[in-house]
Amino acid sequence: MKILVDMNLPPALCPILEAQGWATVHWSTIGDPRAPDSELMRWSLQNDHVLLTHDLDFGAILTATAAQGPSVIQVRTQNVMPRYLEPILVPVLKQFSAQLDQGSLIIVDEGRARVRILPIRR
Repeated sequence: MKILVDMNLPPALCPILEAQGWATVHWSTIGDPRAPDSELMRWSLQNDHVLLTHDLDFGAILTATAAQGPSVIQVRTQNVMPRYLEPILVPVLKQFSAQLDQGSLIIVDEGRARVRILPIRR
């Protein structure tokens, strides 16, 4: 699995996820920091990356467009520091890797993860 980390999460999250075996890149190293969400979605889809974000807009875009990809993980915590997120994200990435491979939206907080398979129908 390859992961694109959105601008609203710290770049220091990348080495933590890479240490677990996932190829990870932060948007700031490959794209315009002011790029619209649609550009990150397009890049993730074209380059087969799961998009990791703290932004609610990506889930709304997936729902509104009934897109089949890319997979998106929305982090719904107040604290987005890498060492705080590590014990939350790593188990989710391992547990739901098959769903992420097929296309899904996963909403993660401290207590649970909710999975919606793409495309999302209203």
